[in-house]
Amino acid sequence: MYESYYGLNTKPFQLTPDPAFFFASKWHKRAISYLQYGLSQAEGFIVITGGIGTGKTTVANSLFADIEDDIFAAQIVTPKLSPDELVKMVAAKFGVSTEGRSKADILKALEQSLLSLSRSGRRALLLVDEAQNLPLESIEELRMLSNFQLNGKPLIQSFLLGQEELQPILKAPNMEQFRQRIVASCHLAPLTLEECKEYIGYRLTHAGYTGSGLFEDDVYEPIHAFTRGIPRKINTLMDRVMLYGFLEELSTFSVAHIKDVIEEVKGEMFEPDVEVDTASANEGQTENSIAIMTPKGNVIRDTQYYLGMLSDLIDALDDAISHKVKMTQYVDKLMKKKFKTYVRLKSDEQKKPDEETPSNE
Repeated sequence: MYESYYGLNTKPFQLTPDPAFFFASKWHKRAISYLQYGLSQAEGFIVITGGIGTGKTTVANSLFADIEDDIFAAQIVTPKLSPDELVKMVAAKFGVSTEGRSKADILKALEQSLLSLSRSGRRALLLVDEAQNLPLESIEELRMLSNFQLNGKPLIQSFLLGQEELQPILKAPNMEQFRQRIVASCHLAPLTLEECKEYIGYRLTHAGYTGSGLFEDDVYEPIHAFTRGIPRKINTLMDRVMLYGFLEELSTFSVAHIKDVIEEVKGEMFEPDVEVDTASANEGQTENSIAIMTPKGNVIRDTQYYLGMLSDLIDALDDAISHKVKMTQYVDKLMKKKFKTYVRLKSDEQKKPDEETPSNE
């Protein structure tokens, strides 16, 4: 509704990720550089994490938009897939039929497909979005797929994009082999105040805006404070701001206008958490929701999630320790038994010469 009023060719603040509107902040530039580096290495895993709406999918789409013809790229968005379901989905993305086939047959057919692709001068790239939804066993399955090789070179390379929850998953003790194959990782941080201002200007210009003075200088602070610099939230708010300006026939937005829209959006859509220290964050909260300050100064509010994950990890470690203790006890008994057998045989060997020695009569 407001595009023609402000002389725009298209909506500048759409929610759907569009590589044409990719804004390269400091961390987004780094993420793209890591992805490009990963492509040049043609092996290992690249992991990009970030909060909801920070632009992970936009980064991936930007990479895909510039990808070379010698790379066959496939992208999957993962719900909670089991290892078998993941294998079937990956195989289907690379043109392998999975109907009526066992997992072993699917893996064999997938390997042949990747070999054929490699011999034609192309290589396979798998981009896994929302990777935090995958269980550990399925992520391990991705590592196993990277074992498909030809002349020492992997036939498939994987990039993982996920929310912050992916980080503790990859830090689990039994993910050591996977971690050793990560060639680079990056966490997308929200935009700074200055980047927020540049982001809004960039998207308006890219949508065809040629005017000046649309926003007063002091409007960006409340915009940044409300959205916390998260691109998707900036888009949601600014789309409403532009609509508000059209309805009110505004040619310039002041802080008062922005605050009016923020109040409307608060009641209708979302109201982000405010930045607080741990002391104020803990006031009136239950034990399970108390905020925790990490050594690097990050505030963790959803502690119940991490406590649950920690409980699962402790149970897994207890099981592993119990298994190792039993194995140690078994090996100890076996060694004692073998030692007794050795002592008995040695004793028998020493007695035998004495028995064979003729007596002096």
